[in-house]
Amino acid sequence: MNVIKKSFDLGDGRIVEIETGKLAKQADGSVVVKMGDTMLLATVVSTVGAKPGTDFLPLSVDYQEKYAATGRIPGGFLRREARLSDYEVLISRLVDRALRPMFPSDYHSDTQVMISLISADKNIMPDCLAGLAASAALSVSDIPFNGPISEVRVAKIDGKLVINPLASDLERATLEFMVAGSANDIGMVEGECDEIQEDEMVEALKFAHDAIKVQCAVQVELTEATGKTVKREYSHEDHDADLKAKVYADTYDKVYAVAKAGGNKDVRKEGFTAIINEFFEAMPEDTADLTKAMAKHYYHDVQYDAIRNLLLDEGIRLDGRKTTEIRPIWSEVGYLPAAHGSAVFTRGETQSLTSVTLGSKDDEQMIDGAFFNGYNKFLLHYNFPGFSTGEVRPNRGAGRREIGHGALAQRSLKKVLPQGEANPYTIRIVSDILESNGSSSMATVCAGTLALMDAGIKIKSPVSGIAMGLITDEKTGKYAILSDILGDEDHLGDMDFKVTGTEHGIVACQMDLKINGLSYEVLTKALLQAKDGRLHILNEMKKTISQPNEDYKPHAPRIVSLTIEKEFIGAIIGPGGKIIQEMQRETGASISIEEVDGKGIVEIFADNKASIDAAVTRIRNIVAKPEIGEVYQGKVKSIMPFGAFVEVMPGKDGLLHISEISWERLETMDGVLKEGDKIEVKLLDIDKQGKMKLSRKVLLPRPEKPAAPQA
Repeated sequence: MNVIKKSFDLGDGRIVEIETGKLAKQADGSVVVKMGDTMLLATVVSTVGAKPGTDFLPLSVDYQEKYAATGRIPGGFLRREARLSDYEVLISRLVDRALRPMFPSDYHSDTQVMISLISADKNIMPDCLAGLAASAALSVSDIPFNGPISEVRVAKIDGKLVINPLASDLERATLEFMVAGSANDIGMVEGECDEIQEDEMVEALKFAHDAIKVQCAVQVELTEATGKTVKREYSHEDHDADLKAKVYADTYDKVYAVAKAGGNKDVRKEGFTAIINEFFEAMPEDTADLTKAMAKHYYHDVQYDAIRNLLLDEGIRLDGRKTTEIRPIWSEVGYLPAAHGSAVFTRGETQSLTSVTLGSKDDEQMIDGAFFNGYNKFLLHYNFPGFSTGEVRPNRGAGRREIGHGALAQRSLKKVLPQGEANPYTIRIVSDILESNGSSSMATVCAGTLALMDAGIKIKSPVSGIAMGLITDEKTGKYAILSDILGDEDHLGDMDFKVTGTEHGIVACQMDLKINGLSYEVLTKALLQAKDGRLHILNEMKKTISQPNEDYKPHAPRIVSLTIEKEFIGAIIGPGGKIIQEMQRETGASISIEEVDGKGIVEIFADNKASIDAAVTRIRNIVAKPEIGEVYQGKVKSIMPFGAFVEVMPGKDGLLHISEISWERLETMDGVLKEGDKIEVKLLDIDKQGKMKLSRKVLLPRPEKPAAPQA
C-alpha cells in the first residue's frame, strides 16, 4: 500500500486528516476524511467515454450514514440501511451543487460520487466534511475536474464566528450557513439565521471562504503527492464551426426580437420554438441526426447570448420588467374552508396553494437516522406536479428537488414559530405549486406565512422570500442584478440567490453560483436589492392579512398543555395505563404525557372544548394536593367499624372517624353510611405519613345544649 496522508488545523487545535491509498483502491479516486472519531469514506468513479447523444454531465452524488458508525441497528422490518433519508438527500444535494459547476462543460461521462459515514462522534457533525471528502476523492483521481473545492459550516456562537462547530454548541448559534467554494470563489451557500443584517451575512461568508482556501491548498498538496496532476483525455462533443456560424447568423436577431417583445412564458416558448423549427425546415432533408443535434445545441447558445445581451445592453428583461421590479402579486387566505389554515399566493406566473394542519404530539414525525434520531413537530412538504409547468410528468413522489425546496421554506418559517408551551401543536404545512415560472420555493415561504396566520398560529413576524439573479459579462465587466427572477433567467443566468426574512432581518438563504469571480461588492448589492424586494412583497402580503387571527378556526383541534410534578406522572397513567385510557375513553380527548427536565408535560388534544375541559378537570383533580381547611365533595370508598374512608380527590382517601360524622354520639357504623355515598367533608389535618383526617360534623349546625334543670 502507498498510503498518503495530509492534515490541517481548523484554527483552534482541531485537526482534520485526509488519507488515500488504503481503502477502495479500485475506484477512480477514494479518500477517508477524519476528524476526531468521525470518519467519511468518499469514492468517485467515472466511465471512460460518454453515451451517444448525451449533452450534459450525468452526475450522481449520494451521501449515506451507516448505522454501525454510531453503534446502532436500523429500525424497520429489514433492519438494514434503506433508501436515503431526507437528511441524507439534503447533504447529497449540498455536495452536488458544490461539485457540478466545477466539471468541464463538455465532459459527459457517467460519474458517481459516494460518501459514507463509517464512524461517528455524536458531537462532530459529518455533513460539513462531506464536500471536502468528495472533492479530495476527485483530486486523487484522473477525472477532469476544475477543483478542488471544499465545504464548511460557519456559525456565530456567543457572538463569535466558528468553523465546523460542535453539535452541542449549535443550539446557541444565531447564524448557521453551509458554504462551499474554490480557492478563488464562493459557489454555494445555504443556511438559516436569527433575523441578521446583510453586512453580518457577508462577514460570515468571508470568514468561511478563508477556511475553504486552506482546505483547497491541502488538496492541491494531496494531488501532487499522488501524482494525479494530469487528468484523462476525453472527447465528448462533436463540433462544426460552419454550422455554428450559420445557426447564429440565421437565428440570433430573431431570438433577440422575441426576447425583447416581452409577453408571458407560453408566448416566448412558442416564439423560440418557431425559430428553430424554421431553421430545421430549411435544412436539407438528408441532414444527419447528429447535425440536427449540434444545431439544437448551438441554438441554446444563441438564446443564452441573445437574452443576456438584451439585458446588459438595453436593460430589458424577458417580461419587460426593470431589474428591481417585482411581478404583480395577489393573495388570499381561508381559501380551503375545511383546512385549519390556508392561503393562495400568486406572484406573476408562479402560484402556491398552501394548507396548515394542526395535530397532537402523536402526529410528530419520528426520525430514525444513524446520526440524528428523535422527533420533529414541524413539517413542511413541497409538491411540484407536472401541470404546474404545462408538462406531462409521472407522479413518482417527492424527488430531491422537492425535498430541497421544502427544506429551505421549512427553515425560513421555523424561525418565527412560537416555541415551547406557546405552541403545543404538531404543525404540517403543505405547499402545492399550481403554476411555476421561477421562485416557487419563495412563493411557498410567502404562502406558508399567510396560512399560518390564517390558522391563528402566533408567529413572531411574517416572512417573505425573493429569488435574485445575476447576469455578467467577464469581457466588458458589465453585470445586472435581477430581482424576482423568472425560470428562464435562472436557467440562463449566473446566479440563483434566494433570501428570506422578516422586516427585521434575514432568516434563511440559498445561493448557487455558476461563474467565477463574484466580488463581495456585487454580493452586498444583491443582498441590499433583495432586502428592498422582500419588504415590498411583505407589504403586499400584509394587505391580505397583517397579523395572526386571534383564535384558531372553529373546527381546528384544541390542545391544552399542563405542567405537573414528576411524582404525579404515574398517578395519571395508572397501573398498565388504566387511568389514562379510562380518561381518554370517557372524555373523548387524546392525552399524552412525558417527563421533561424533571417535570411532567401533559398534552390534551380534542376537537371540541367540552372534551378538553372534562379531561383537564380529571387531571387537575389527580395532581391537586389536598389543603387543610378546604371542604371537598367526597365519595365513601369503604366502611370500617371505626369510621369510613372517603375519597376527596381521585386516588386520595382520608379517614372520617365515627366521632367526626355527626354531633350525636354513634355507637356503630351500621346504617350510618354506605359505599358510594357522596358527602361533604372538611380536611382537618394531614399527619407526617400523609394520612388525612376528615370531619363531616364541623359542616353541620351544632345542636344547642339542653337547658340545665331548675332547682
